Amino acid sequence: MSINRIPSSYRIPLFCAVTLLFWMSMYTSVPIMAPYVEFLGGNHQLAGWIVGMYGISQMLLRIPVGIMSDRFHKRKLFITFGLFFTAIGGLGLWITHDFTWILILRALAGAAAATWVDFTVLFTSYYKHEESTKAIGTISFFNSLGQVLGILSAGWAADSLGWEAAFILGALLGVLGFIGSFFLIEKIEPDAPKITMRAIGNVAADRTLLFVSLLAILSQVLIFATVFGFTPVYATALGADKFSLSLLSLFANVPVALASLFGGRKWAAKYGEKRMVVWGFVLMGIFTFTIPFTHHLWVLMITQAFAGFGRGLSFTLLMGMSIKHMPAEKRATAMGFFQAIYGLGMFVGPVLMGVIGDWFSLNQGFIVLGILGVLSALLSQWFVRSTPKIPAVQSSGSTASL
Repeated sequence: MSINRIPSSYRIPLFCAVTLLFWMSMYTSVPIMAPYVEFLGGNHQLAGWIVGMYGISQMLLRIPVGIMSDRFHKRKLFITFGLFFTAIGGLGLWITHDFTWILILRALAGAAAATWVDFTVLFTSYYKHEESTKAIGTISFFNSLGQVLGILSAGWAADSLGWEAAFILGALLGVLGFIGSFFLIEKIEPDAPKITMRAIGNVAADRTLLFVSLLAILSQVLIFATVFGFTPVYATALGADKFSLSLLSLFANVPVALASLFGGRKWAAKYGEKRMVVWGFVLMGIFTFTIPFTHHLWVLMITQAFAGFGRGLSFTLLMGMSIKHMPAEKRATAMGFFQAIYGLGMFVGPVLMGVIGDWFSLNQGFIVLGILGVLSALLSQWFVRSTPKIPAVQSSGSTASL
C-alpha cells in the first residue's frame, strides 16, 4: 500500500504510535541526564547547564518552527526531522563522554523537541476547531505514556547493561519513529492562507497566549528542576540504584498521563479549566516542598506521583488554551510561541537548582520551588479566564475520535 493511499481511518492510531516512539526515544536520556553527568565527574552546576540546554534550544527554535510551519503548511516534514534528530542524539550520547559534546547533543535533542509544535498542531487539525482541548488531552496522553515507557525501558537497560545501553535504545526507538513518520497523513486545507508578519505580531501580542505561556514557564521550572533534574540526584542520596530511578520517574509520570487524558477530555468540561489549572499547581507546589522532609525512597515516589498528577492537570490544559481561541492559519505560530516561551522554564529550572545546590543545598532548592508552585496557583487564579471564549469558526475537517 502506498503512502498516499493509507485509509484516513488509520490516521489517529498511526499518529499516536509515532508520537509514542518519539517521546520514548527522547526520554531514554532526559530523566537520567543529571545523575549521568555527575557519574562522569560533573558538579551540580554543570549538570544543570546540560539538562537546561535541552530547554534553551527549544526556546530558540520553536517560534521559527511554528512560523515556517504556518507559512509552508508542512507539518509532517518537521515531524520527520524531529525523529531523525532523536535518533542521532541517542547515538551520539552512546559514543561520547566529553561534556562539550554532551552539551551539544542535548541542544540537538531540544531541536528535536521543538518539532512538538507540529505534532500538536497536525493532530488537532484532525478534530473540530472547538475540540482542541480534547485533542490536546489525547495527544498529551501519548506524550506522557511515551515518556513513561521510555523511562522504564531506559532504567532497565541502564541497570542491566550500563548507562550507554539507554542511549542505544533511544537511538533505535528514534529510527522506528522516523520510519513511521513517512506514513503520517498531512491534512492540508487548499485555501488556508499563509501567515503574514502582521499576523505573527498579533499572535505575539495575544493576552491569553501570553498569560498561559507565563504559567507554563513556571510549570516547566518546577518539572525540569525536580523530576527531570535533581529529584533523581536526591533519590540517589537515599540509596536508589538505576532501576529505582526509573521507578521514581514511573511514579512521577504515569499520573501525568492519566491526568492529561481525563483532565483534557472530561474534567475540564465538567469542573472548568481554571479550577483544574489552579489545583494542578497546588499539587505540584505542595509535593515539591515535601521532598527535603522525605527520608524513604517509597515515600518520595508517592509524593512525586501526586506532583505528577498536578503537572498533568495544569500543563495539558494550558497547552490547549494557548491555541483554542486561534484560527487555523495561526495555530502553529501560536503553539510555537507557547512552547518557546515555556522552554525558558526548562532552562531556568535546572540551572537555578544547580546553582542553589552548589551554593546552599538541594533541600533549600526544593523548598523554594515548592513555594513557587503555590504562588503559581495564585497567579492561575488571577490570570486564567473561567470561561474562555471560543470563536464561532467552523473547521473543514471532520470529527476524529480515538
